[in-house]
Amino acid sequence: MPAPDLITAKIVAFLDGIGIPVVLTPLPEDTLLPAMTVTRGTLLVDPARLTYPGDLLHEAGHIAVTDPAVRDTLETVADNQSEELAAICWSYAAARAIGLDPAIVFHGDGYRGNGPSLAMSFQMGVYLGVHLLVGYGLTSNAAYPAMTRWLR
Repeated sequence: MPAPDLITAKIVAFLDGIGIPVVLTPLPEDTLLPAMTVTRGTLLVDPARLTYPGDLLHEAGHIAVTDPAVRDTLETVADNQSEELAAICWSYAAARAIGLDPAIVFHGDGYRGNGPSLAMSFQMGVYLGVHLLVGYGLTSNAAYPAMTRWLR
């Protein structure tokens, strides 16, 4: 498995390339996910405290699937089940697109301890939330995990 700094750099480069802004900056300890938050549609990341770089793809997934009319106003992600499923599905596709092991996104401490079971589901072709990405025009059932576009 590549070093966390290399994974972070690869993810940040991918996000920059698809139009999701990322700012590396020190953050307070009280962010929803450790070492990252979303402010005005931008993913803020504290690289010195980042334990799970794959979490960047999940948070970026929230930005990507947000209605473009309000994306620039998006703050730390709310608890919306549909959006959560879409972000999970998006993050798997992104990991695959940049050549990362899905276990980097679906690690043991993520998703309330269900990260490994999510990874197994996706590896078996059970794509939770793909219907949302299809509805947003980001992919098709036949093409997923390949994406037509990355931003809604």
